[in-house]
Amino acid sequence: MKASELDKKFDDNQEEVLDYFDISKIKMLNEEPTRVYIDFPSWMVDSLDREAKHIGVSRQAVIKMWLAEKLQSLNSQAEVI
Repeated sequence: MKASELDKKFDDNQEEVLDYFDISKIKMLNEEPTRVYIDFPSWMVDSLDREAKHIGVSRQAVIKMWLAEKLQSLNSQAEVI
């Protein structure tokens, strides 16, 4: 399957795209996770839940994904300076 076909299936929410990956060989990059407790206002939780439902993942996954993207962006900017 071409990447563009997989992207379309994901974007159109046609089916579970993880079925196309061998997740038994996934390697965690940073051993043990560290638990962090954060309080969010209810409007933010509602927005996170809507986004999570839209892309078919958990609220926690959305938060992790967005934080990772932001941190990578900041790290990339720091390397340029």
